[in-house]
Amino acid sequence: MMPRGNELLMPANPVFIWVSLLLAFGINLFPWGRWAGVPDVLAVAVVFWNVHQPRRVGVGGAFLFGVIMDVHQGALLGQHALAYTLLSFFAITIHRRLLWFSTSSQALQVMPLFVAGHAVSVLVRMLAGSAFPGWGIVLAPVFESLLWPVATWVLLAPQRRPPDRDKNRPL
Repeated sequence: MMPRGNELLMPANPVFIWVSLLLAFGINLFPWGRWAGVPDVLAVAVVFWNVHQPRRVGVGGAFLFGVIMDVHQGALLGQHALAYTLLSFFAITIHRRLLWFSTSSQALQVMPLFVAGHAVSVLVRMLAGSAFPGWGIVLAPVFESLLWPVATWVLLAPQRRPPDRDKNRPL
């Protein structure tokens, strides 16, 4: 049964899913990604695809991207991997319930996930002996949840295209 008011979407192309994750990773490679308060675009993409296509990305894909982010940022190995894995697990846990809400309500529902992801990352960093990154880190989950409607609009756009017309198919 589909939630009321939602349109029927085409199947997601696995190539598009992984290309969008690689593009989100590329956005995270820019130098402003190390500043406190900057949203983690890859985390938004990982949560989005784990909500909409949990069998395509999953916890393993999140772990892989987390290790790559750790290597790129020179962070404690496993810091992002743990955060992305937890984000992925909790996104898969709530994905059926989350799809019943509007996009703006979904943004409010995923904000605690982003808060938990950043809290785990900061906690691991501080347990390893690093200093507190500053109170700007509190803004990152807010910006990530504000990115949720944009991510929904952009990443679901290819699935909204009309199917190819066929004289043998009535739809």
